Formats: sequence, structure tokens, C-alpha cells
Amino acid sequence: MQEDNIQELSLESVMGERFGRYSKYIIQERALPDIRDGLKPVQRRILYAMNQDGNTYEKGFRKSAKSVGNVMGNFHPHGDSSIYEAMVRMSQSWKLREPLIEMHGNNGSMDGDPPAAMRYTEARLSKISTEMLRDIEKKTVGFVPNFDDTEMEPTVLPSRFPNLLVNGATGISAGYATEIPPHNLHETIQALTYLMKHPNASLEKLMEFVKGPDFPTGGIAQGIDGIIKAYTTGRGKVVLRAKTQTEQLRGGKEQIVINEIPYEVNKALLVKRMDEIRLLRKVEGIAEVRDESDREGLRVVVELKRNANTKGILNYLFKNTDLQISYNFNMVAINNKRPELVGLKDILDAYLAHQRTVTRKRTEFDLEKSRQREHIVKGLIKALSILDEVIKTIRASKNKKDAKDNLVIQYDFTEEQAEAIVSLQLYRLTNTDVTALQAEYEELHKKISNFELILSDPNELDKVIKKELLIVDKEYTTARKTIIQKEVQQLKIETEVMVAPEDVMLLVSRDGYLKRSSLRSFKASGPRENGLKEEDKVIYQGIVNTLDNLLIFTDEGNLIYRPIHEIPEDKWKDTGKHLSQTVGLAADESILAAFCFKSFEEKGNFVLVTKEGLIKQTVLSDLKPGRTYRTRASMCMKLKTKSDQLLNVTYVPEEVAANKFVFAATHNGYGLRYPLDEVPVNGPRAAGVRAISLKDDYLAAALIVDEDAQLGIITQRGAFKRMKVAEVSATTRARKGVQILRELKRNPHRIEIVIELKSASKMEIITDKGQKVTLAPLTHPFGDRYSNGSFILDPLSQGNPVSVNWFPELKE
Repeated sequence: MQEDNIQELSLESVMGERFGRYSKYIIQERALPDIRDGLKPVQRRILYAMNQDGNTYEKGFRKSAKSVGNVMGNFHPHGDSSIYEAMVRMSQSWKLREPLIEMHGNNGSMDGDPPAAMRYTEARLSKISTEMLRDIEKKTVGFVPNFDDTEMEPTVLPSRFPNLLVNGATGISAGYATEIPPHNLHETIQALTYLMKHPNASLEKLMEFVKGPDFPTGGIAQGIDGIIKAYTTGRGKVVLRAKTQTEQLRGGKEQIVINEIPYEVNKALLVKRMDEIRLLRKVEGIAEVRDESDREGLRVVVELKRNANTKGILNYLFKNTDLQISYNFNMVAINNKRPELVGLKDILDAYLAHQRTVTRKRTEFDLEKSRQREHIVKGLIKALSILDEVIKTIRASKNKKDAKDNLVIQYDFTEEQAEAIVSLQLYRLTNTDVTALQAEYEELHKKISNFELILSDPNELDKVIKKELLIVDKEYTTARKTIIQKEVQQLKIETEVMVAPEDVMLLVSRDGYLKRSSLRSFKASGPRENGLKEEDKVIYQGIVNTLDNLLIFTDEGNLIYRPIHEIPEDKWKDTGKHLSQTVGLAADESILAAFCFKSFEEKGNFVLVTKEGLIKQTVLSDLKPGRTYRTRASMCMKLKTKSDQLLNVTYVPEEVAANKFVFAATHNGYGLRYPLDEVPVNGPRAAGVRAISLKDDYLAAALIVDEDAQLGIITQRGAFKRMKVAEVSATTRARKGVQILRELKRNPHRIEIVIELKSASKMEIITDKGQKVTLAPLTHPFGDRYSNGSFILDPLSQGNPVSVNWFPELKE
């Protein structure tokens, strides 16, 4: 028999069905507010339970724990912490525009401090909460059994003001989230009264009353287009920023004072973030950040140094802290038991429909009570008119039931009238009481006529709603706190605001190490103690300014950009930071060249040449970095084959370019010279054109030189040759060139390094065995095109030459 109850179901279907049920529950019964009263179930239960318990504004405070226990035991069978958290939030004046609960004790703070435990705090309903619950006893809303069928709880509150708009809502459920901002009570009531008379009112007209959100923390909301979109579709975005002012201090200093911060921003974290900016010197000019908030109100002070750029610093703080945030509307509410994305008019219409229902039900209740009382009063007046006979009949009766039956039979009283007569106290049998009953009867008759009119005429019903809304408006309205501005202000931050101009020593190494050091650290260490590994090589070393821009070229055709101020500061003895920590470098990728510029507006071109003989010019301004420069390298030259490499990068300022030549030298000993203007200018993603004609050969060097330049050529056999560029006649691009070494039948010389000789300083030739050979190049005699120079090292014992270092400071 038991086997008949076993069902074979797939895990997917069981999980899907159970999760569907769970999702439906948390959407409808937990996280999203009802469009009519703007409350989630836990909030509604808290307000209803406290009202039932008589814990109202005109009475004393009671322990929060008592209210929480009451809610948990009768209506909300969940953890006490979730109930208490909801209760605390409803009491926080910086979260709700009109708090629904008053709390004594620590109920948290704008700094994110937690509230005191519920055993320490006391609470009661706020005065405006009575408007949420008014007339609930008059059958105005539906009731359902609670979780254990021992009590009845309301499905919605009468809500005599539009709480959903006034206090907003925030919540996350399954597949849905809601973010409805708070609004001004006066504005929403004005919009409602207008909508009653003009049911087809346009959003534009309604926004003459509801100008936008009105956050309890004030601030400035920018972007009317985002508000219009949100009120139309339910989704939109506004920029919310703090209210600030500048105060003058002695000594020509200024301070920025913040009096209001954006909604739901943690003040303590905001102050901490601003102080971190000061400590890390991400922006120059901040002397101190202080939180001077007290019981008088919020006040955060950013004290500035003398001659600081106040506007620039404020813009930086707006952009890089929560002093300015984006607030995203996502107005989802439960409407007809379904979650819906709703606009302003949808919310107002749903609230009006709810109020009409509540007011009609209340009027029906009052009408029924008035009719019952009228019936009783009518019977009492009749009884007093035949008082002697009535007394005689009652005295002759056996008991109360017999007396009631006799009154009904003998005088045509109804059951209810007879009950009232036999329950009448003797002192009521006076003349004055008859007069009072007759006055009451007339008053009841007027009330009944009025109630019937309200129920029969929708306009009269609306008049009642309007009158009551205006009473609430007059009683509870406060001035708007949030300023609405039409346009979003664009924040432009000059680098000078963030960075103190300072000269520093910069180093870029071939293996990808990068560092900047103070000049003091550099002088204390000495130029040779640069922290690099023995096998690494300096590509760039020089004094630069923190406002300068660094461009780094790799042999794979990649370009890495760094503002000098973003390069971490290290001691000169330290190795520095490797580029692979931020930008991925290939395993065999090396740094080829590095350049510093004040601005990308400088006039000049880069000349880029590859090992397989391609060349191009690219304008400096075309190499401006993109937004992802911190984590990605950009392309400076397209390499057509995997075996190709970028060989040489040279920057040529525009004013000297006209007199420059390209000198290309191949490994096999051919040289070609032609004017630079023969090289076309292309973008950074171009591959370039042929620099020199190659056949079973590759480029060893390509230099940009003047006509009177001197060259130093080093061969694989350890020979050094000093030669004038003029030895190679100027021709045109893409030719084979002429021999610049004498070809030998046995073990011929091949070019490894070509450098331009500019000074009488010594240079250091480094071999692949780590040997270093010092040379004074200008002491060597000139050689012609056909000479192979003189030997300066032995490749067998010392290794093959691979690179050259200059030492201007080196002395004999």
C-alpha cells in the first residue's frame, strides 16, 4: 500500500516547482511593497500589531522587544532580527521622508552604526502612522487569518496618505528588485487632488506638482530627463550630489562645508574615503577632513591649503567619492497581486482607486451603524411616548425575555428596539432625555442622508477623499529638502588638481621594470645603484615632472602609456614595479624605447622600423591613450609576421624633420640613406612600407640622422668602426643599398650594433656572456665604406656584443 504513494519525479521538475512556489511567496509576501499602502508585509504587521496593542503616539513608549514579540507571535513567524530591523528602519529619519515609528534610544545612525538591541530601545507609532491605520476598524480593508488561524490580519492598510511615494521602498526578491525614492507629502497630495478632477491628466501636468524625488537627506538631484523617464516607464537615473558651500578662513585659506549628503550614503565611510584621498595625496590641496556633525545637524568640513584650487578639488571629490552618486529608479510594486513596473501616474491612480474603495466601505459601515442607531432611537422615543403602558407591561412580565416578547407583540416594537427598552436605565426616563433622543434622531437622519449621497454620487465621494487628504496635508506637510536641477553637471578635472608638480627621476628598463624616485633618493644612492638585475638594461633614465606623460614601446609593436604621477614611487635602490603587474607582457617581449612628453599636443612624429624592413611615421597625437590604458597595451605598429619585431623607435619634432635622413643598415653589411619625408605618415594600426630591400637578410639598425652625423658600427667578430653618414650617398627608399663593410671570403664581418656617436663620452659594450668593454669611440679614426674597423674585444673569450650603455659622467 505504501508503494502506491511513491512518485518518481525528476530533480529538475521538483526543484523548479518548489523554487517557483518559494519565488511567488517572496515576491508577493516579503520583499516588494503593495502599490496601495506602500508597505511590505512585515511593515504592515508591525504597524497593525502596535496599533492593536494601543502602542500609539499619544501614549507612552514601550519596549521594542515587546512589540517585536507581539508581531512574531501573532503575525510574522520569522526571526526577531528581521522584524526589529524593519521596525528600526521605519523609525530612521534619514531613510524615510515621514518616519512611521518613533523610537527612544539608539536607532542607528547615518554612519552605519547598528541600533541598540531591542531590549534597550522603546518605540511607539508616530503621529502620521495613525493616518495609515485610520478607520481600519470600520471594515475598510480585507482581513485574512494569520499563520496559525488564531487571529485576523489586514491584507492592506487604509493608508490615508500616499505612503509608497512619500516614503519610497527598496527591496530585492527573486527576479525582481525595487527602488522607489521618497517624495514630498504636499506635492503628492496636490497631484492627487488634481488627478481626481482630471483623470486623464498628462505626466507633464502631474510633474508641475511632483517635481521629483524629495530625499530625507536633502541633496541636489540633477537630470530632469531621467526623472521624466522614470515617471513614465518606472526606470530612470538621476545624479544625486551633496549640498556644499565654501567658507573663508584666516590667512587666505578656504574650506568646503558639506551640509547634506546623497540618500543612503554612509557618512563615516564617505569621510574616511575623503581622508584617504588626502593621505594618499591623490589630490593636492586638502589639509584636513573633519566630521563636525552634532545634534544641530550634519556638517563635514574639508579644510584646504593656501591657494588650493577649491572648485577643482570639489569636482574631484564629486567624481571619486560618494559625494555624488547615481540613483537608479526601479519602481516595482505589487499591483493586483502581481509585481509590476509602474510610473508616477500608475501609482497615483492605484492609490486613488484604493482610497475610493476604503472611503466607500467606511461610509457603508457608518451608514449601517447610523441606521441601526436610528432604529433604536425611534423605538426609544415611541416607548417614552407610551411610558406608563410600557412600564406596566414590563412589570407584568416574568423575566427579560418575556418582557421583550410582550413589547414586540403588544406595541409592534422590533426585537432590537425591545432589547434597548428593557435595557433602559431609570434615569433616562426624564423629559430632557426625550428631547436629546429627538435631537439625536434628527442628527442621525442627516448623517444617513449624507452617507447615502456619498455612496450614490462619485463626485461626493471624491470630495470627502479630497477634504481628508487636505487635512493630512495641512497637518504633516514639510518643506521640500532636495533641490531639482534640470541638467547633469559634467565634471572636468584638471591633472594639476590631482597632482603636485614635482621633478622626479624616472627609470624604464628593457625587462619591463618601471619606477620613479625623488631626486633626493637618487642623489643619496648614486646613478649606478639603480636596483636593476645585472643582465637588465636601462632604456630610459632622466628627470621628468609628475605632470608629464610616458610612452613605452615594446619590440612586439605594443605601446604602454603611463602618466608619471601614476607610477608608484620607490627608492632609487629598489627594482621598481614590473609592467606585467598591470599590463600583460609576453614572455619574450622587451621594452624597446620610452619617451616623455608634457602634452600630446606637441608637434612631431614617431618613426618606427621593424627587423624585416618595414617603416612608417605616426603622429604623436594619434597615440593618445584610451580608457583602458591601465590594464591594456595599445598597438603602435602592426607586425605582419610572427617572426618580425619592432627594431627601432625615434621621435622627430616637426621643426627639425625637414633636414633628417633615414639610415638603414642590414646584418649582412648593406647601408641605405634617404630623406625622412619619403616615409609616409600612417596610423598606429598600420604596418608601414618597405624601408630597404632585403634578400636573405634582416635589418640590424635604422637611425634618424643629420647629414653630418657619425656612426659607430660593431660587428659580431668584435670589431668597431667609426664612419661618417656621408660615406653613403643619399638615394631613395626601398633600395638594396651599398656595402658598408668589406666582404671577406672567410668568416666575414656581420653588423650587430649601429649607434650614432654624439659625444666624446665613453661607452660600455655589453656581451652575451655579461662581459663589459669600455670604449672611447671618438678616439678611433674614421673608416671608409670598405673598411671593417679595428678589433676591440674577443668574441671567443668575452662573448658577442649585444648592447651599449653610455656613461657621460665616466672619466679616464
